[in-house]
Amino acid sequence: MSGAALGLEIVFVFFLALFLLHRYGDFKKQHRLVIIATLLAWYLCFLIVFILPLDVSTTIYNRCKLAVNSSPAESNGSFVTLAPSKQKCFKPWSYIPDGIMPIFWRVVYWTSQFLTWILLPFMQSYARSGGFSITGKIKTALIENAIYYGTYLLIFGAFLIYVAVNPKFNLQWNQLQTIGIAAANTWGLFLLVLLLGYGLVEIPRSHWNGAKRGYLLMKTYFKAAKLMTEKADAEENLEDIMEEVRKVSESIKYNHPLRKCVDTILKKCPTEYQERMGRNMDDYEDFDERQNSYPSEKSLVKLHKQVIYSVQRHRRTQVQWQILLEQAFYLEDVAKNETSATRQFVHTFQSQEPENKIIQYFYTPTIEWYWECLLRPWFYRVLAVVLATFSVIVVWSECTFFSTRPVLSLFAVFIQLAEKTYNYIYIEMACFLTIFFLSICVYSTVFRIRVFNYYYLASHHQTDAYSLLFSGMLFCRLTPPLCLNFLGLTHMDATISHRDAQPTAYTSIMGSMKVLSFIADGFYIYYPMLVVILCIATYFSLGTRCLNLLGFQQFMGDSEMTSDLIDEGKELIRREKRKRQRQEEGENRRREWKERYGNREDSTRNRVVHTEQKESSFSETNANRPLSKYTRTNGRTERDRIELLQDAEPLDFNADSINDDPLESDSGRYQPGGRYLSMSRSRIFEDV
Repeated sequence: MSGAALGLEIVFVFFLALFLLHRYGDFKKQHRLVIIATLLAWYLCFLIVFILPLDVSTTIYNRCKLAVNSSPAESNGSFVTLAPSKQKCFKPWSYIPDGIMPIFWRVVYWTSQFLTWILLPFMQSYARSGGFSITGKIKTALIENAIYYGTYLLIFGAFLIYVAVNPKFNLQWNQLQTIGIAAANTWGLFLLVLLLGYGLVEIPRSHWNGAKRGYLLMKTYFKAAKLMTEKADAEENLEDIMEEVRKVSESIKYNHPLRKCVDTILKKCPTEYQERMGRNMDDYEDFDERQNSYPSEKSLVKLHKQVIYSVQRHRRTQVQWQILLEQAFYLEDVAKNETSATRQFVHTFQSQEPENKIIQYFYTPTIEWYWECLLRPWFYRVLAVVLATFSVIVVWSECTFFSTRPVLSLFAVFIQLAEKTYNYIYIEMACFLTIFFLSICVYSTVFRIRVFNYYYLASHHQTDAYSLLFSGMLFCRLTPPLCLNFLGLTHMDATISHRDAQPTAYTSIMGSMKVLSFIADGFYIYYPMLVVILCIATYFSLGTRCLNLLGFQQFMGDSEMTSDLIDEGKELIRREKRKRQRQEEGENRRREWKERYGNREDSTRNRVVHTEQKESSFSETNANRPLSKYTRTNGRTERDRIELLQDAEPLDFNADSINDDPLESDSGRYQPGGRYLSMSRSRIFEDV
């Protein structure tokens, strides 16, 4: 089993990252480099979280071997036996051989740092650029990142000057590397505590509120009102941008040098706008530089950027509106079915997506009723209590992890108790649950946070390239300080535990923070205590109240604005529900009509075809006879076509001759003379 656990986790984490990226990104429409860079960033960050427990168990086993080798011992197979106490150092099932973990952490860490500080910021500006060529996009990305790179170079230079001026330090390459790691981890820890303080409270509270059907329905109505406003704004913005594109497309003709740029912009527009602009455009008109003023290439680049942003925003709001409608309809169905006497879940609307037959077979309406109306609220309450307990343990450990005598951090107590018995499975499970919960609190906040419309992770493939790359940057910056914080909570970091023991492979790569004492002994120790203040602020919704005062509409039960938006959203949901009901009723009527009269329509259609065949055969038999004034010169199809294209002239009832059809005469005009057509023998039985 040596190294097998490492290989399995590497494969599992890859598919986990691929699944999440497929949920938020769009593999078909987004650039491959954006997908690959984001996937690599997410994959490396998730990999660190999953592999670190194996590093902890391997380190504990190596410490045991060092302790055994320092005293007389006997070797016996896969474990070492101490002579005096007969203590055994069992090799863990997931043991990783020496030399693999340092190389692994070095590759993973420096690759993630290269992504977050160099590649991803550059690709972020490149993807958002409106340039029409690769050179133009690269130039725009370099200009936008000049200030970004300059800021971090200034911070790194400040650390470098501090170490160079201080006579206590002898500046070497290893110490210079440690300074860079310290600067990156300091910035990451600053963001980590902010996101962790929010997630520790909001995740248990969201699950507790998930058991309240009325709360969820009111919040859905509130979201519907806000989303409708955003949807209308996105449609209006798209209309304005498309109008500007239309004017540019009409002014720049086919032989203009900038016409290729206009064609590139048109390809990014929705299909209905492309067709509309294509009908109104006359490409055969030459341009005249002296008479018309044409936009510059710089203005076209700006317009291209606006088109990309407005189309993405419009598509995202449309998809989110449909998803929100389905959620609202389902919550209303749950509220109605709670009082059902039959205990079978009845849906108002059938699902538009095809259901899996296996799931449909086992997940019957009766089971669905018991789960949605009885079991699910209790499950969410129990889960919320468990998550709240974990949050309290994390907050307590964050405030006491620096105390080594006595050990107050509960995570450190659990790990040290398991270390005495060398229960590696328990150690790995405890480490995994701890770091997994910390990661959920931090990463879920990254997925929930929204910076206006520039950064927004939307599910169902609606996240743009800029937001995907920005999330990859945040993950790469938050994961290393998150792992260091976890090692500090469990006292596996020698800087925190002050023990002369073998460090983990991850700590050996990260280096010791003793080079910068004011960071190691000050910022890393006391700054995580601020998580208590952030948790209190999140519990009382201070941030939400501040945003609401500033004019950003937030869901608050005691706010008049919230109640107004709930009423507005409720009316919007009712309107959409009536619209869908009318559509389904119309489809049902058409289906019933086809089922009832479908055979009659088929028989009628067959009769028409049979009659036409008889008429065609009759005309073929009369083709060999001499032509007379009663002979048809054209077929029925040709006669119908002429009747549609020509206006019928008034009949002359004093005429001497009669034709079957005035439009079928040899001259193509009405012949003078004749009687009433209704009295003609050839017309009496024609309709029968």
